[in-house]
Amino acid sequence: MPSLTGPRPVDWKSAAPPIPNFAPQHDSLPRLPVPNLTDTLKRLKTSLFPLAHSEAEFADAAKKIDAFGSHAGSGNLLQSRLLQRANEREHWLEEWWDNLGYLGYRDSVVVNVSYYYGFDGQPAHLAQSPAARAAGLARGALVFRQKLLSGQVSPDGTKEGQFCMDTYRWMFDCCRIPGLQGLDWSISHTGFKADELGHIIIVRRNRFWKLKGIVNRRILSMTELEKQIQYIYDSTTEEYPGVGVLTASNRDVWAKDHAHLAANPHNASILHTIHSSAFLISLDTDTPTSPIDHSRSLWHGSLSPSTSDAPGLKNRWVDKPVEFIIFDNARAGLLGEHSVMDGTPTARMCDEVLDWLADPAFDLGVPSAIPPPEPEPLDFVVDDTTRTAIDKASKAAYELADSQSLSYHLTSYGKAAIKAFRVSPDSWAQMIIQLAYARFLRARGLNREGGTYEAATTRKYWKGRTETIRVVTSQSDAFVSAMDNPHISHEDRKQLFDAAAKAHIVLAKTAGIGEGVDRHMLGLKLCLKEGEPVPELYNDPLYKRSGNWVLSTSAVFSDHFPVYGWGEVVPEGFGVAYMTGYDDRLQYTVTSRKEMPNQEFMDEIAKAAVDLYDLHAGQLKSML
Repeated sequence: MPSLTGPRPVDWKSAAPPIPNFAPQHDSLPRLPVPNLTDTLKRLKTSLFPLAHSEAEFADAAKKIDAFGSHAGSGNLLQSRLLQRANEREHWLEEWWDNLGYLGYRDSVVVNVSYYYGFDGQPAHLAQSPAARAAGLARGALVFRQKLLSGQVSPDGTKEGQFCMDTYRWMFDCCRIPGLQGLDWSISHTGFKADELGHIIIVRRNRFWKLKGIVNRRILSMTELEKQIQYIYDSTTEEYPGVGVLTASNRDVWAKDHAHLAANPHNASILHTIHSSAFLISLDTDTPTSPIDHSRSLWHGSLSPSTSDAPGLKNRWVDKPVEFIIFDNARAGLLGEHSVMDGTPTARMCDEVLDWLADPAFDLGVPSAIPPPEPEPLDFVVDDTTRTAIDKASKAAYELADSQSLSYHLTSYGKAAIKAFRVSPDSWAQMIIQLAYARFLRARGLNREGGTYEAATTRKYWKGRTETIRVVTSQSDAFVSAMDNPHISHEDRKQLFDAAAKAHIVLAKTAGIGEGVDRHMLGLKLCLKEGEPVPELYNDPLYKRSGNWVLSTSAVFSDHFPVYGWGEVVPEGFGVAYMTGYDDRLQYTVTSRKEMPNQEFMDEIAKAAVDLYDLHAGQLKSML
């Protein structure tokens, strides 16, 4: 049995076996390049200009950029070190990104890191009970897992080629482990005694159950799974100690609590069973109906203001990369652990599973003549130390979740209209956000104190994950300014919008080929040796402001996700999750801390969406 408490294995990442049909990508996909230093510094300088509060501030930052990139500057030395690192490794960024971006991050993964997808309703041809809802998702996910592990899942990609599928290794049979030395890791059990795998962890009223989803290499039918899950509902009528909430703690706190749990052999066995499970299903007692309630119940679970308690998170294990959540009204969704796998693989998995279930022809399986074994309860030994830890963790989780605001909006038009205007839907959605935020700041007499982050995938490269699209440009600012300037004509506003959208497309394309700013600048800084001074550029106020992501934005799409989102990344910022794939609507979810005027910002998004439509509809009418 792998160690539950560390130290972190040196080879933890390579210990997860590759997916058979994706293994050739190791040789066929190009490696993430190290960008040209001069090009990166040029892009950096361009990105800083609209964020400067004065010409003098920009001039000062520009001098530091020039000094950093000069022959006498440290940039060229750091670049040579980075190139050497790239020659010696399969991926120059991977280890740094794993550790600095995720596994060394010590705040709770709830709100701060994890993301959620809310699903549409149970198809009408299936039973409508919560047990049936859970059973359908369980069977669908087990079928996807079987196809994945047997090499039957085709690679993601575009018309230009395949995307790297390496992170799909971390979807099933694995779990994040809290590290006592300040660094977590993930463990995959795929390949370890495969006949023992395929079980699912079900949690109801904080009690953990092991359900064998695969018996004698046969995935249980939906009927069998439904009976098994209904047995868990019927057998769990009282609340159990909420051990699951410990996973929502600060990672250092959770590491100590985890080590204490693991010191008991019985508990260690349960932890191993949870870690090695294919995935986890939380059967929550919530009954959310509105999009906001659905979102919040997925994102952080139910809250109890009267007791300052987080009962919903007691029924979770947020270290699992795939955690389905089923509510008592059969609403459902997924909470994803983000550290070694981004959201697109789980979005695809969920999309395919929900497509299958929506198809009456999908094979729901045939029950065996021999009934499967009953689910096995997994009851932790909870001593006074753990009981105290649960109370502390629940109060901390309540304080974290209660500090958050969330708003939601659907526009009255979608992708079909935007494409009719011959505009990229993503650029359109981003310009809505830029216009809304500028108006939001102006109404409050505030300066812009950070940049806008949009995630671009770099999965065209082996082990590629993401690069930053620095959305704020001089072109986007010119468009935003023109929209509320009565002296600028309709036609000129449209031309400025076109220039802003074109600039955004260029930035998105260059980020997608690894030609961004932020990953390269991070890599250069990490090439400094102990005792070497940090170049002036990295401490420049404008440079630091440009990486203060007051707007953290990203888009995925599934027509099965009526809600989806995550948390803001800085205290004074907003998380903006959006979808552009629907023909008849754009979908926006905005998260922030309570002290931020969240709904007011969403109101500006709604107004900006109308204004942008009117700008183009008016232009179209004038051409007729």
